[in-house]
Amino acid sequence: MTRPLEAQFDLTLSRLTSPIGEILLAADADGAVRALDFHDYEPRMLRLLGRRYPRFALTAGAAPVGVAASLDAYFNGDANALDALRVETAGTDFQRSVWQALRTIPAGQTWTYGRLAQAIGRPSAMRAVGLANGANPVALIVPCHRVIGANGALTGYAGGMERKAWLLAHEARRHAAGLAA
Repeated sequence: MTRPLEAQFDLTLSRLTSPIGEILLAADADGAVRALDFHDYEPRMLRLLGRRYPRFALTAGAAPVGVAASLDAYFNGDANALDALRVETAGTDFQRSVWQALRTIPAGQTWTYGRLAQAIGRPSAMRAVGLANGANPVALIVPCHRVIGANGALTGYAGGMERKAWLLAHEARRHAAGLAA
């Protein structure tokens, strides 16, 4: 029995400027963000998209309404500007549970892999949580940069450690400014 070919999955690819490099954003026809990565990690983004959508096509175009504005607001100091953006991540049930939990980490805070594993009800799955975190296809919006090692050290970030440090410092400054107000 032959398996029918999946239909082609069309995505719009937008290139947006940011203080930490050009952002690549792939969105579907309904405006949901399917992938977000940095220009120097484009091969990684394409590989992750290919795993989830074996027959996808990217066409250059504008970001969905509100997404570019939300990213600008985030980089201009509104650490919560990305919270309401809609994402569709595909992935396994386990991965999606990790990515959903990542979105509950408040801006300006960090969690360990252990705390993230506890948040999804799988306290012994720290290593699997780390792997799911590393496979996150939607950087920034699904804030995997907010996860650190058990000893408080910065751990890997698919967008580069310099960006992770910058993002955490950016959010900490905005969080502190919000508390002082």
